[in-house]
Amino acid sequence: MADISIVKAVSDRICDNVETVIIGKRTEVQTTLLALLCEGHLLIEDVPGVGKTMLARAISRSIGCEFRRIQFTPDMLPSDVTGVSVFNQKTLEFEFRPGPIMAQIVLTDEINRATPKTQAALLEAMEERQITVDGTTYPMKRPFLVMATQNPIEYEGTRCLKRSLTASCCAPLSAILQRPKKLPSSTRSASRILSRASSRSSRRQN
Repeated sequence: MADISIVKAVSDRICDNVETVIIGKRTEVQTTLLALLCEGHLLIEDVPGVGKTMLARAISRSIGCEFRRIQFTPDMLPSDVTGVSVFNQKTLEFEFRPGPIMAQIVLTDEINRATPKTQAALLEAMEERQITVDGTTYPMKRPFLVMATQNPIEYEGTRCLKRSLTASCCAPLSAILQRPKKLPSSTRSASRILSRASSRSSRRQN
């Protein structure tokens, strides 16, 4: 019980810190932390511009982890995700240059635009906590969380996600970051002040 109370206390502190930038979405922040603690991943289906990147960045900074963002496109190769071995002419040896997936908190934006081959490279990192490049295996850093997103309103140029990829996401979330119906009083007051200042500025310019 003592260990559980410690985990809860630390999680509450992280949630409080994240809520300084993500307002009114404590349940969603807790779900993200739950996926991180369970060594799972997230699949978020939501429209652009609602704070998915901000959520991932805020959590990574709150726990002191490295954050990377990958914007998937149809022409992206697996090596663009995992990294590539480059020949060093000075040492006459191949050197591994890690890709963005080697971070700890990784936001994979519009994952359904990637080819099945690129999705498979991502799947190894998500399921086995490692990547293989040119026959060499590189372990992932701990903790490791992939927050995958897909746009529910634009399907042109997208592909269906592999079933094994969606199965790796222990907490699929849909439309989690829409603006809360009721903001805290302090936030509403700040919004009113900014709105009044903006209207006054526009009047002066006119």
